[in-house]
Amino acid sequence: MGPSCCKLIAGANLILTLLLCAAYSAFPQSRRGTDTSSPRLFETTFNKPSTDAGARPTTLRVSADLVLISVTVTDELSHPQTNLGRENFTVLEGEQKQEIRYFSSEDSPISVGLLLDVSRSMQDKIDTTRAAVDQFFKNADPRDDYFVITFNSEPQILSDVTQSTTGIENELDLVQPSGATALLDAVYLGISKLRKARYSRRALVIISDGGDNNSRYKLKEIKNLIAESDVMVYAIGIFTSGPFRSFEELMGKRWLSTMTDKTGGRTATVESLAKLPEECALLSRELRSQYVLGYRPRAVADGKWHKIRIVVTKSSAATQFRSYYRKGYYAVEP
Repeated sequence: MGPSCCKLIAGANLILTLLLCAAYSAFPQSRRGTDTSSPRLFETTFNKPSTDAGARPTTLRVSADLVLISVTVTDELSHPQTNLGRENFTVLEGEQKQEIRYFSSEDSPISVGLLLDVSRSMQDKIDTTRAAVDQFFKNADPRDDYFVITFNSEPQILSDVTQSTTGIENELDLVQPSGATALLDAVYLGISKLRKARYSRRALVIISDGGDNNSRYKLKEIKNLIAESDVMVYAIGIFTSGPFRSFEELMGKRWLSTMTDKTGGRTATVESLAKLPEECALLSRELRSQYVLGYRPRAVADGKWHKIRIVVTKSSAATQFRSYYRKGYYAVEP
């Protein structure tokens, strides 16, 4: 083989190597063995301010072994309590008290996925649902971004990630309820989309009047998926009273609570359709009023679920507090 051929082969090998390196760099990090969106990792990210309003936030690595927990505290009427300090909180992992090394009550933007039930049973509720979505947006942070998934016999992306709430509401005006209810499939799609969310704070908000009767995924699968995600799941269930209710409607609240309670979210129920917009406004304000607590765990990366309990000390015996937070984490090496 002549010198010129050797040079051509060497050049081709160099070009191929550069192309492979570029492809590897562009490949999503989560597919390379490290998923920084997973709550199972101790490594946590915060968003640094950017001078470019359209740029993705810069990632700041705080600590490789700091567990952060978002906590919402409300009174008996579900009004957020925003005047608490570090001394009002006690964190326990298992039965061991933890030192709170990080505390914040600052509002920060959030990526939200709205999951809206548009099955046949929502025909007489769709106008109120539109009004409820409007109230949710009016009480939100302008920096937030959103996507909307509607679901009946299958989930559909109504609006991809955007900060234009007007565009979302215009799209929702065209929706006409029909079909069955694939709630669990919609949750799966919503969690999948939030893995690529812009902000480290992420939430799913479900509005539905029943359970599920058409999903491919099972409740156990979705519960496991939610437990392994860093997403707060909230739900507003429209459960009107009456003697003629389907099995799905009877089981709706239980299904929703099963998905929300371990994530730091909650399930709210409305028995009067007229209260739905008010409940959505309250939930939107609640997302603006969260504390973040951080501690260094004593546990090794054993791959197990570690239970967390938070105790909120009341400043007044006349006030009963309720707290909502993720109930644990998987200890896995980053």
